[in-house]
Amino acid sequence: MEEFVFKPQGVCSRAFLIRHENGIIVKFEAIGGCSGNLAAISRLIEGRPMSEIADKLGGTHCGSRLSSCPDQLSVSFFSLFLTGLAISSII
Repeated sequence: MEEFVFKPQGVCSRAFLIRHENGIIVKFEAIGGCSGNLAAISRLIEGRPMSEIADKLGGTHCGSRLSSCPDQLSVSFFSLFLTGLAISSII
């Protein structure tokens, strides 16, 4: 199992703690942000492939902001794919 911390930009959350195994999200926790919404997101994404979540949540806006916590979650997964840290999850 791999664990990583992502620092989202332009949103209320200060950090995402993400655990995955073979590209499947095992645990997601957000520090800061809208606790109810982020708890719901956690329940919805756990047990699903990172690539599926990245595709579905990317581009989501929060009010007038250009990003959102779901969008930043997508960004975190794509950054892992691009750096090769989670390359097995997109195979």
